[in-house]
Amino acid sequence: MQAVAYTRPSTLESAPGGQRLGLETSRGTTPHGVEDHPRFFAGFLTSPQVASAGLLAVADVASARYYQRQLRSSLDPVVTGNGDRLRFESFSGCGGVYARLDVLAAGLDGGEVGHGTTNVDVNNPLRDALSRIGSDDPLHLRVGPDEMAVTTLDGPVVEKKVPLPDRWLRGFAEAQVTAAGFDLRAELPAAEAVRFLRSLPRADARGASRGAQWVVPAGRVLRPTTRPVPGAVCLPGPERLIALQRVLRHASALRVYGPALTGSAAAASAWEVALPGMRLTLTLSPEASRGFSGEGGVLDALATDEAAEDAELTAVLLAWEPRIDVGDLSAASGLSAERVRAALVRLGTSGRVGYDTAEAAYFHRELPYDAERVERHNPRLRAARDLVRAGAVVLDGVLGTVTAQDGHAQRVRDDAGVLSCSCLWWAKYRGGRGPCKHALAVRMVRRGAPSGQAEVLLDGGVR
Repeated sequence: MQAVAYTRPSTLESAPGGQRLGLETSRGTTPHGVEDHPRFFAGFLTSPQVASAGLLAVADVASARYYQRQLRSSLDPVVTGNGDRLRFESFSGCGGVYARLDVLAAGLDGGEVGHGTTNVDVNNPLRDALSRIGSDDPLHLRVGPDEMAVTTLDGPVVEKKVPLPDRWLRGFAEAQVTAAGFDLRAELPAAEAVRFLRSLPRADARGASRGAQWVVPAGRVLRPTTRPVPGAVCLPGPERLIALQRVLRHASALRVYGPALTGSAAAASAWEVALPGMRLTLTLSPEASRGFSGEGGVLDALATDEAAEDAELTAVLLAWEPRIDVGDLSAASGLSAERVRAALVRLGTSGRVGYDTAEAAYFHRELPYDAERVERHNPRLRAARDLVRAGAVVLDGVLGTVTAQDGHAQRVRDDAGVLSCSCLWWAKYRGGRGPCKHALAVRMVRRGAPSGQAEVLLDGGVR
């Protein structure tokens, strides 16, 4: 359980000349270090109805489970100030849906945006109040304590205890790694976007998923297809896009992102609704029953000894940028672009960077959670390191042989950097969920970890 403390509940209050929305913050990270209740913004929203609907959509995902719905889920959204925008992020309790509302400079008026990341309180009374906003009367937004509260932060606090599963933090990491491999596949105008999203099936009474579907762009529309033809996009568990219904009447376009499909297996995808001065994006895992936490996209970066040092160097150069340029980081750090990307992946495992598909770029944020949890609870990575320490890996050209303690051997082949293995994991997933422990062990040894000698610590260091 994670204890999240606020000075008071977030509220929407009437005030002379409009309404005031006060979003209370918890302990978070800023350029000045860790602060109990940082303040990121005080000004007006240019489109109050849109912003309220978008914030509710993010809160919907934070409180939802799209798989095993009977289990508890109640995670407060995360807010990041990037200097020119506010980002509100959440993850579903089942770990399969990532939501982000980007309130851009055009959506904010009359105040400077600060820098930092923390949780923000979105309680049930606030949700009810936001859902009743029916006009675009002036709405003042405050993210963080008001001026009077700043002087009395030693007083009583409102504390929530929320579940923080390891797979939730791992999901944040895997989602940004997955999204970094997406390209824009389709863009629909407002009318077609509304028609398409409203035609999607809803979950049945038991919350059962309808499985993966595929759509293919045809001009300015999306047409269903029975199989992943070239150019198609996977729509895994279409009922999981239900949160987008909140903002449909304000949408100006729908943009769809996904990887190039190479087979018939389900794939992740991202669905972005363009709004006045903001964007709302939902990223879906390949299956409703398959959260992002098990995808294995971060394992290669975690298994690289040099990535730990590279990540430390890269982290120093981050400055809460809303758009991280890999080329600029490469020039500033003296690292190759490939090593910078691996470092960013590693930083993502502790929530220190995210990925924005709309801008095809990473952004800086700092989730207030234990960075060591990801590595400590990644069984494939731990098993691969054990194999290396035990001297179980023998290399012979493009082949690697990994022999377990019971004498059973697996063959790993390296074809131009693409590994395959004779184990059951590879036979089942064909690399679709990251490398197996044997392939990871072979890759570690090829990169120079001496078999039976390297002791790799849980925090990523080596001695």
